[in-house]
Amino acid sequence: MIRFLLALLLWVTPAAAETLKLAVTTSFHNSGLSDVLLPAIAEDTGITVQLLVVGTGQALRLGEAGDVDAILVHSRAAEEAFVAAGHGTHRREIMYNDFVIVGPGDDPAGIAAHSTAADALTAIAGAGAAFVSRGDDSGTHKMEMTLWQAAGIAPEGDWYRPVGAGMGAALNTAAAMGAYILADRASWLNFANPQDLALLYAGDPALFNQYAYLPVNPARHPHVNAQVAERLEGWLTSPRAAGLINGYQIAGQQLFTFNATTTD
Repeated sequence: MIRFLLALLLWVTPAAAETLKLAVTTSFHNSGLSDVLLPAIAEDTGITVQLLVVGTGQALRLGEAGDVDAILVHSRAAEEAFVAAGHGTHRREIMYNDFVIVGPGDDPAGIAAHSTAADALTAIAGAGAAFVSRGDDSGTHKMEMTLWQAAGIAPEGDWYRPVGAGMGAALNTAAAMGAYILADRASWLNFANPQDLALLYAGDPALFNQYAYLPVNPARHPHVNAQVAERLEGWLTSPRAAGLINGYQIAGQQLFTFNATTTD
């Protein structure tokens, strides 16, 4: 009788789901793609992904501290430095989109006419037009700083407004101020409060925006769930993930393009 009860208990009690802590960028989360991927991951693998939504810089610091099992971010130089320092086992490219410059619909700085993103920023600075910066060491902020450097400009003054916030909050600030802002295309397309803002500049190859997956190194942090991180990577590079990523659209526009080498 006891054996029967034990067997019945094992039959009716579901296996505990495996959990993985994943630090992701606010732009990835704000895009809405996580709402598509996470249920599919749980269905296909049994892995419950717990997201820590932060900027790229903070995500890398969480990985360095061993506070997460893996990270998904978009700043290649910082990612390569993370792996070179032994904090991550490797860097695996998953998908990409691009950055865009959004601003007031009447485009007071005339950026739409320029041929490069650096020239567009030069026009904004020259006009003293309001520009909202995330100012949070995120991948988007790092890209913005790279573009200012390419333009030979140190952004400062009353026109330049760093907010130290994620993509959604920064877009809301820009909308309220009628200011220019650098955003990833996915967050912009998913932004529900554009007011007078419009996409004014895109297409410079410098605005390419690659997302990569980096498992935290178990040799540095033995407690991390390395096996589950490896399984998640397998799913993220699978045809199933490719279909969901490429198929995710808003208003008929594709937000991301899968570019990982598939695992099967």
